[in-house]
Amino acid sequence: MRMSTRIGNRALGRYIAAGLLILFWCAAPAAGRTWNENEFENRPLFDYPLPADKDSVVGSFTGYKIEHGDTLLDIGRWYGLSGTEISDANGHIDWWAPPVGREVVLPTEHILPEGPKVGIVMNIPEMRIYYFYPPPVRARRHRGKLTPAAFSSSDARVVYTFPVGLGRFDWKTPVAAWTVTAKLTNPTWVVPQDIYEEHLERDGEADHVIPGGEPDNPLGHYKLDLSLPEYGIHGTDVPWGVGMNVSHGCIRLYPEDIERLFMKTPVGTPGRFVYQPIKFGWRGDALYVEVHDDLYAVYPGLWNHAVHEVQRLKLEKYVDMGKLEKAVETKSGLVTYVMPGAEPDQGLDGAEAASLPPPPETAPAVASTATTSDATAAAASAPADTTSAGDDVPVTDDSTMAPEALPSDTVSHDGDWEPLPATTVHGDSVE
Repeated sequence: MRMSTRIGNRALGRYIAAGLLILFWCAAPAAGRTWNENEFENRPLFDYPLPADKDSVVGSFTGYKIEHGDTLLDIGRWYGLSGTEISDANGHIDWWAPPVGREVVLPTEHILPEGPKVGIVMNIPEMRIYYFYPPPVRARRHRGKLTPAAFSSSDARVVYTFPVGLGRFDWKTPVAAWTVTAKLTNPTWVVPQDIYEEHLERDGEADHVIPGGEPDNPLGHYKLDLSLPEYGIHGTDVPWGVGMNVSHGCIRLYPEDIERLFMKTPVGTPGRFVYQPIKFGWRGDALYVEVHDDLYAVYPGLWNHAVHEVQRLKLEKYVDMGKLEKAVETKSGLVTYVMPGAEPDQGLDGAEAASLPPPPETAPAVASTATTSDATAAAASAPADTTSAGDDVPVTDDSTMAPEALPSDTVSHDGDWEPLPATTVHGDSVE
């Protein structure tokens, strides 16, 4: 019996091996594109010229053809989007196995959130940050202290935008105004007691402290502390969580995005968390709407909220209510023409056009109003030291300093490299 069982197991093993070999050969031609962290870390950062007058639409859609090996998470990360945004814009296609050969629309066009175009604005339902650069405050030396120097909002010349991950429904990210109070590199995560108990119940074990720089530290390598207690903007050890509400309230960015935002954000930068699932915006004489899910179920009905917004903004004579109703039903996140009749040809609105960079070994991108930024080179060359408001340290006035030399293949459009003071503040951080 033992001998026959052993022979049977050997035969079964051969069948399994043969089957796996056949599967390998069948899959090999379709292996397609591969993605790696090095490519994501070095992808270009794009800025959008700040629209003039009443205009509030930036960018333009990008076309993309799904290839073997693609996931929406990889495509999204390369183009500065989340998998959620691409899925919502294309009929909720599968994140992990999108249909090969399908032409999809990448939502690289955005309506800026309503309100002052100042500092960092994060729209909760959209799960997206808009950074109006330069911010209206810069760290300067005044009698041995770091003091904020105020500027008007007209100083902002460009806007950067990044997808984010947010707090779960039971750990909602709040609507609030705040300022950046400190910048931390490799922050230590001191696990709050309630989160510790949650992890202990879920996993059977948990840590009270996760040291900075550890690969499983959910804060990543960079963190902006805020005047809003217990909240911050930081990186992540799980990039696929961007575009999802999976955190305990803090704002998570892709590792490469938080590094760039960190390098460009001085202490004292103001910011707001806003809740705008429906945004209206003009481009020239054309009116558009952008609709997102009511993430935290704030409004009794999204359609009722849409009608209220039309009335509040006095847009009744401009809006085709049938088009608006369809946009609210689909909640695609796409910037949608909402006036009666056909959409006018807006072109590129007079902005300098640049092709968004194609992913490795392909070239599916179309024109966008984004321009290449020097942030990638700046992030690589700027010191990782940080400072917090109130530290009594010498600070160089960066407005008189020339930017670092950029690589020959990098084009600077905004000349915004800002070195950080040569002082480091270390401290624990709570997610």
